[in-house]
Amino acid sequence: MILTVTLNTALDVTYRVPRLLPHASHRVTAVTERPGGKGINVARVLAALGHEVTATGFAGGPTGSVVRDLLARSGGVTDALLPCEGSTRRTLAVVDETSGDTTQFNEPGPLITPAEWSLFLARYEEILPGARAVALCGSLPPGVPVSAYATLVRQARAVGVPVLLDTSGEALRRGVAARPEIIKPNAAELAELTGSRDPLPATRDARRRGAHAVVTSLGPDGLLAATPEGTWRAAPPQPLSGNPTGAGDSAVAGLLSALVEGLDWPERLTRATALAAATVLAPTAGEFDPRTYEELRHTISVADTATAP
Repeated sequence: MILTVTLNTALDVTYRVPRLLPHASHRVTAVTERPGGKGINVARVLAALGHEVTATGFAGGPTGSVVRDLLARSGGVTDALLPCEGSTRRTLAVVDETSGDTTQFNEPGPLITPAEWSLFLARYEEILPGARAVALCGSLPPGVPVSAYATLVRQARAVGVPVLLDTSGEALRRGVAARPEIIKPNAAELAELTGSRDPLPATRDARRRGAHAVVTSLGPDGLLAATPEGTWRAAPPQPLSGNPTGAGDSAVAGLLSALVEGLDWPERLTRATALAAATVLAPTAGEFDPRTYEELRHTISVADTATAP
C-alpha cells in the first residue's frame, strides 16, 4: 500500500470559458468537480496505475462531505481522511479555451485545532507500518505547525518507510532537514529554497540540505533529478498545450509507483515525465490521458547530465 497525506484537501472546481477577460462577465461552457488537494490527486493517479493506495488528511464541513463522496465514487482509493470542525476549502480553475491557459484561485483551508492535529498524528502512526511509501503533499491549513512535514518525515523514517515530500516555503525548508527520500519542488519553489535560479546547481544544493534525491519540475521542459546514482534531465519530445494543473502531482505518482516497483532512476523519470505530460491533456487534476501516456513512455528523452554530486 502507498499512503498519501493531504492535510489541506480541497474540492477542485474547474470552469471552462470561451475566453477569459478581466473586468468582464463570462458564460461558463462546462463545470467539473473532483476531490482535490495535491495528495488526493497523487492517490487517484496511483490507483489508475493499479496500485493499492490509502489517502489520509483532513476533510470537514459540507465541502469535505462532497470531497469524500466524490473520492468514493472515483474508486480505487481507500479513504482514511479524518474529520475536522472547519470546512474543507475549494479551489477554482478557470480554463480559457482560446489560449488554453488556466487561472487558479485557492482558498486557504480550515483552521485545524491542536486536538485535531494530535488525533491525526496518532492515526498516521497507526497507518505507517502498512505502507511501502508515503507522499506528503501540498500546503498546510491554518493551525497546523509549520514543522508538520518534518515531524511526519521523521515518523516514517523511524519505521523504515520512504517519503516523497512535495510542498513549498518554510514547510519545505524544515521538511528537507528531516531527510526525506525524495523532494519534488518546481523551479520557483526550488529557487525559494536555495536562493539560486539555475536549476542544476540549485537541485544539487537542495540535496545537500538533507534530501536523498531531488526531482525538480521544469514545466513543459520536463524533470531534472539529482540523486546518489547520478543527475538526469528527462523531457518529452515536444511541449503539449492544455491544462497543466495537476501535472506535478502525476509526476509524484510516477516517481512513487516506480520507487515501490524497484525501477532505476532513468525509468522512474521516464514514467513521471510521461504521466505529467499526459495530465496536461486531461480535463482535470488527478487524471491523465492513458493513450498519450502509453505513447510518450517510448519517446521520453533521459540524458545523464553529470555524475552524482
